[in-house]
Amino acid sequence: MAKKGIHFEISERKILLRILDTVSILAVLYFVSNTFDFDYFTITKEKWRWAFVLILYITIFGTIFELYDLQKSSKIEKIATSIVFTVSITVLFYFLTPFFTPILPENRLQIVYFYFSILVALFIWRFAYVTFITSPRFYKKVLIIGETSNIEAIIDAFKNADPNYKIIGFINCEKRKSDKIKFKGIVEYSPKQIYQVIKDELISEIVVASYNSATITPEIYRDLITLLEGGFPIKEYTQVYEDMMQRVPVQFVGKDFYKYFPFSRSNHNKLYLFFQRLFDIFIAILGISLGILLLPFILIGNFIGNKGPLFYTQERIGKNGNLFRIIKFRTMIKNAEASGAVWAKKNDTRITPFGRFLRNTRFDEFPQFLNILKGDMSLIGPRPERPHFVRQLSQLLPFYETRHIVKPGLTGWAQVKTRYGSSVDESLLKLQYDLYYIKHRSFLLDANIFIKTLSTVIFYRGQ
Repeated sequence: MAKKGIHFEISERKILLRILDTVSILAVLYFVSNTFDFDYFTITKEKWRWAFVLILYITIFGTIFELYDLQKSSKIEKIATSIVFTVSITVLFYFLTPFFTPILPENRLQIVYFYFSILVALFIWRFAYVTFITSPRFYKKVLIIGETSNIEAIIDAFKNADPNYKIIGFINCEKRKSDKIKFKGIVEYSPKQIYQVIKDELISEIVVASYNSATITPEIYRDLITLLEGGFPIKEYTQVYEDMMQRVPVQFVGKDFYKYFPFSRSNHNKLYLFFQRLFDIFIAILGISLGILLLPFILIGNFIGNKGPLFYTQERIGKNGNLFRIIKFRTMIKNAEASGAVWAKKNDTRITPFGRFLRNTRFDEFPQFLNILKGDMSLIGPRPERPHFVRQLSQLLPFYETRHIVKPGLTGWAQVKTRYGSSVDESLLKLQYDLYYIKHRSFLLDANIFIKTLSTVIFYRGQ
């Protein structure tokens, strides 16, 4: 096969960002400490933990402020705000934990040196990343083989997932072909051109995006086998989609659905389930304690701005389809659904002014820690939905009730990856994320969701 171009996979680029963030910060601090009168941060064998704590803070706050979001990282103007927020909060926490970090210097100017050293280090490295790593020379060039009916949705999905993933062309695998497709920037090639396209365009990968494998012609099938035997990467669309988008594309899953949902691993991992429940109880007790401290202020706000009952309960569907009553602070006017259940929406007129404050700060969710303590919910999982909407959505969306094989959560993968679902299309998007979580849930993914939830609250996303 022809020589392929260099490309960094998504996971490789995320690792590269984290490693080079660390290296650039330590390199600049070392340079500053040896060039100027700066001795606040000097790494020695006895004081190596200072560097460890600094990098730990950068990693945590960088995740919260989306420093490792590949879409943002591809443009310096988008990542600049994240860099400033990350450095500012990191330095603040670094100064506030002197047990693990150096004691504040007598010369306060060194604080300024320390802050701007980290800031400049990240800006220099990220500018280099945008200039070189995200340039066209490192694009992953892909050839799609599939049906014309799917091509537009596939291109849009990949474009939104990874700015370095470049779809060069498309081959229609159907026997009965309609007119050639016309899509901006995408060329339709003949099946006979497959080898020439791979050679001329330096194609890195072929993605087979066929809803029904029976539609692939014998000629294309033989070419794919030959390429595969020669070591050329050929992937199935739903798997590529899941890896890139971190959600399960249920709309493209066919009769062999069982291949896409190996849920038994996480659902029968007793060690994981034990520690998950232990963590739920710990966080629930912590949340209830904090809620009690906030209760007097919420009572006053409710009396002035809501004028009615403080708490609101509603029937929701939990694990295995069991019903339970969710508890929340009331955010809507009394009898908001006197005419029946309706979708919540952005700028909903039923939400009171104080209720909007409760929603924006997420204070309305605090009573749900009682549901977590009781075992009706978990801290992390698919959000529990109302029976009325579950009946409606399960008829429209494939595999919708699959989300009930785990406990619902206060926060979840769908909550940190997308906005509030107020329509069938948005519910489909949330379902894809929920199924991804159920399929891949682990301690690491739970920790990721927990950190991203802080980011969601800070940036006032959702509803």
